[in-house]
Amino acid sequence: MIDWQQHITLPAMRTETHFGDRVLRCFVDRPPSLYAMLEHAVARYPDREALACGDRRWSYRQLNAEVDRIAAGFAEHGLYAGERVVMFIGNRLEFVSVLFALQKIGAIAVPVSTREQSPGLAYILQQCGAAAIVFDEALLPRLPDRDAVPKLRLRICISDVDIAGTHGATDHISLDALSDTAIVAARVNEEDCACILYTSGTTGHPKGAMLTHFNIAHSVIHFAVTLKLSHEDRAALAVPASHVTGLVALIALMVHVGGALVIVPEFKAAAFVDLLAQERISYGVMVPAMYQLCLLQPNFFTADLSAWRVGGYGGSPMPVPTVQALGKALPGLTLVNCYGSTETSSPSTIMPLGLSAIHHDSVGIAVPCADIRVMNENGEPVAIGQSGELWIGGPMVVPGYWDNPEATTKGFADGCWRSGDVGSLDAQGLVRVFDRIKDMINRGGFKIYSVEVENTLMALPGVVEAAVVGHPCPVLGERVHAYLYAPNSKRDADAVRTHCAAHLADYKVPEEIFFSDMPLPRNANGKLLKRSLRA
Repeated sequence: MIDWQQHITLPAMRTETHFGDRVLRCFVDRPPSLYAMLEHAVARYPDREALACGDRRWSYRQLNAEVDRIAAGFAEHGLYAGERVVMFIGNRLEFVSVLFALQKIGAIAVPVSTREQSPGLAYILQQCGAAAIVFDEALLPRLPDRDAVPKLRLRICISDVDIAGTHGATDHISLDALSDTAIVAARVNEEDCACILYTSGTTGHPKGAMLTHFNIAHSVIHFAVTLKLSHEDRAALAVPASHVTGLVALIALMVHVGGALVIVPEFKAAAFVDLLAQERISYGVMVPAMYQLCLLQPNFFTADLSAWRVGGYGGSPMPVPTVQALGKALPGLTLVNCYGSTETSSPSTIMPLGLSAIHHDSVGIAVPCADIRVMNENGEPVAIGQSGELWIGGPMVVPGYWDNPEATTKGFADGCWRSGDVGSLDAQGLVRVFDRIKDMINRGGFKIYSVEVENTLMALPGVVEAAVVGHPCPVLGERVHAYLYAPNSKRDADAVRTHCAAHLADYKVPEEIFFSDMPLPRNANGKLLKRSLRA
């Protein structure tokens, strides 16, 4: 059995009851709120660098001053505790200052991907009953009309100029125009909602997961203790700040430990490699495709990346050849598989440092406070090593979805979130994730996990993205179709099938292979849209 106590010194824990009837294993010493994390960092490290983005750099003292100014402006314009404020903001310093300003007044931040379009944004604004939206000036054309969002009182633009007059709208103000009158931080309960993050919405409308202060506090402690992070670490925010990984695994985490966060406005592999070297980045979390793209850059093998100590990844499995190539190029980098979701406030499992290469087919073991169960379709536990749906419990699991009791009832059971992932738990405590339940392919009675085929495809040189879906077949039910994005590789479908045949059972080999000229389609949260591929 792999146990965290073999690898780290665990903080004190105890059993507590939260969210009505959930009996949970919790950390005794934890931040009481997201805003309290900033207060603690400012008190301990006022002059240490907190944020960097291009030529702009803020110490914790400067970040705190911006947070105070913006929070006072929010209060003067009538925003109050419990109100929802949508953050339609890209990766920039203001994302962090607005986030913590909202926490200071006790409002609920609702970060939304900048890839979201007007109809989706209107739905989110309406569904959460947002009182205000803070947005990048470039995104102004995507803001819905007032008739579509009648409850929205205030539109605050991140701009160097006051846009109220230029757009003829009295509800438009500039973030720079907000007051700097000091206010006292609002008192919040740790079970209060701090942020609402809307899930991917691959089918139907997205659901707003309610991340509480209690949830986020446990997630950042899980990351900090298992990855051995401290105020000396420098992290790169290359994933969207509005995603749970950016928000929790990078922004909140770095503030919690008092480290520095280097914000990447847009991920471009070659420039990102240069930034890793220049900023002496020691920690980051990315999806495997981003590592793949870095490996394709010539400067990856010449830049000084010796400071890069921990490389987290999630969202999809890391192909073994990628792990091997990274290990050869950067022997000082420890890759760490992290499996989580919006509903679990980021991590549910983490692979202990140094074990990813040994157990490359696993997403790690349950984080210290988590409870992971494998259940059959009747909601009963299966035997060790058998596959079933992963149910995830623990203090990092959200209490439910905003104003959506039907989805909450369907998505949660016995204090756990029903992940919709097919996986297993072995005798060592290692968790494996095979596929989404809805993405399993049934070919003539044979069940095929698309992830297994995708992993095999990702082992081909030059493949950056791979997706496998089932297409209807009147004889077999479904046939296996594969989609590849391999911009620098020869398009040889026969070679791909030969490669798959050498590693997979014959019924798993893709019968149709399509090469895409563009990255594969994803939704506003960056999740692969397999329904588009099926169509």
